[in-house]
Amino acid sequence: MPVRVEVVSHPLVQDSLARVRDKSTPNALFRQELERIGLLLLVEATRRFGTTDITVETPLTVAAGKMLATQPVVIPVLRAGLGFVQAAQDLMPNADVGFIGISRDEETFQPKPYVNKLPETLAGRPCIVLDPMLATGGSLSHTCRLLLERGAGGPITVVCALAAPEGIAYLESVGLDLLIYTASVDERLNEHAFIVPGLGDAGDRQFGAPH
Repeated sequence: MPVRVEVVSHPLVQDSLARVRDKSTPNALFRQELERIGLLLLVEATRRFGTTDITVETPLTVAAGKMLATQPVVIPVLRAGLGFVQAAQDLMPNADVGFIGISRDEETFQPKPYVNKLPETLAGRPCIVLDPMLATGGSLSHTCRLLLERGAGGPITVVCALAAPEGIAYLESVGLDLLIYTASVDERLNEHAFIVPGLGDAGDRQFGAPH
C-alpha cells in the first residue's frame, strides 16, 4: 500500500508557511496563519472526493448541481491538530469530528495515547486526519491504525503543515495506504525528533507551553 505525498505550493500556503516558521510570530498570529494553511490544504485534499448529482431550484429556474456523496469524518490529533478543525468545519459543516489524543514520550519519542473518541464505524466514510507536524510518523501511524480498526478504507487522507522525510519513510515501512497533503517536506529530524528547519512545537505555539 503506497504513501503518496502532495506538496501544495500555492502562493498563499507558502506565504503563511513563512509566517508560522518565524520564531517572532506571536501565538495569536501563528494560530491564524496555521488555520489558513489548513484551509488551503483541505481544499486540495478534498478535490478527489466523490459527488452525487442533484437538482436545485434557483430563483429563476431549475439547475443541475452536485453535492458530496458521503460526508467525511475529520480527525484532529490533539492537541496541535485543533488548529485545523475550524477550517475543516468551515469547509465541511456536516462532517463528523472525532478526536485522538497522543502525547510524545520525550525520552523514547514514542506515542502515548490518552484520548480515543471516534464514531463506532468508519466504513464507507472518507477520513481526514489533521496533524500539523508529521515528524517520526509514530503518532500518525497509531491514529491511522485506530481508524482501520473502526472500518476505515484507504487511502486515508492526511493534512499536515510540515512533514519530515523520516516520518514519511516510516509510514511507508509499516504499509499504510495514505494520501498526505503538506505545505513542505523539510530537511530532516534533529536528535530530539523535531523537524528541521520546522516551526518549533505547533501545540505550544498555538496554545502556550504547558506548565
